[in-house]
Amino acid sequence: MSGFDFAVIGINHGHIDGQVAAMADAGCRLTKFYAVEDDLAAKFAEKYGVPRVRDEAEILGDDAVKLVVGAGIPCERGPMAVRAMQAGKDVMVDKPGCTTLEQLDAIKATVAETGRIWSIDFSERFEVPSVGKAAELVRAGAIGKVVQTVGLGPHRLNRHTREDWFFQQDQYGGVLCDIASHQIDQFLFFTGSDDAEIVASSVGNFANPDDPGLEDFGEVLLRSDKGRGYIRVDWYTPDALPTWGDGRLTILGTEGTIELRKYVDIAGRPGTDHVFLVNGERYEHIDGAATPLTYFRSLANDIRDRTETAMSQAHCFKVMELALKAQAQAAKLGNLKGA
Repeated sequence: MSGFDFAVIGINHGHIDGQVAAMADAGCRLTKFYAVEDDLAAKFAEKYGVPRVRDEAEILGDDAVKLVVGAGIPCERGPMAVRAMQAGKDVMVDKPGCTTLEQLDAIKATVAETGRIWSIDFSERFEVPSVGKAAELVRAGAIGKVVQTVGLGPHRLNRHTREDWFFQQDQYGGVLCDIASHQIDQFLFFTGSDDAEIVASSVGNFANPDDPGLEDFGEVLLRSDKGRGYIRVDWYTPDALPTWGDGRLTILGTEGTIELRKYVDIAGRPGTDHVFLVNGERYEHIDGAATPLTYFRSLANDIRDRTETAMSQAHCFKVMELALKAQAQAAKLGNLKGA
């Protein structure tokens, strides 16, 4: 499509770089940004060569800006999205898109009132080519009917790079609201589920007793009328691993299995996006790295055409609803407050 102008509000998480780069690749133009933090803003302005505005109102009042992109402190993303949509902008934020069910209700009401798009960049699907390759294989019937997903999302803590908000549960939303929203998205997507039940969930702090607000472990058991899912997320990635986490996804079908090793094949093949397929006729490794990424260009088209090709609004709502419910009902373990 012909590109349009977009702006950024909130740059606290490094994921903003992937969001900006991908929208630019889709033909859109970053024209300005707003950030409270002077140090972050100086680096961002130098990197992208766009002006920092004094107030977000200068973005919300600019009719040329069609999309607001954000990766602010997680608890601030939902309210920002509401303000942007009320100003007539579509919104794409980093995950988690919000941190409370009350925020989600406000977002739903604003979408219904304004007709704007609220989208979340679930980067572990939308920015990972091997997930697209797995989707192609599933659509082609390579493993029959999908009955379960197992999603593993280990992350490196990188303590020296983290701001104070990272260690405050009320600001980042909790490990299930945050990281596990990726795996919930993939569960719904690959099983074709419109809804699901949180059978059980737990969160813990086992390795960081001096930071009782940090949940460094979480797990979720999901069930829908289409399949089952298990999710484990953590902040335990050891320093020897050459990437931030050994993210994996196993998709179990009635006629085969697909396993993704998204970012590294430990002591195996070099590179990323490793797809392993086993079925009645095939037993192989597939390089998924060249599979096209479609979310961002599809989102740009949706903004132009008022369609839902990148991700349905209902799916986006449901992912955050389930993540927030899993977080709210989770058993607390280890060194957490209230454990």
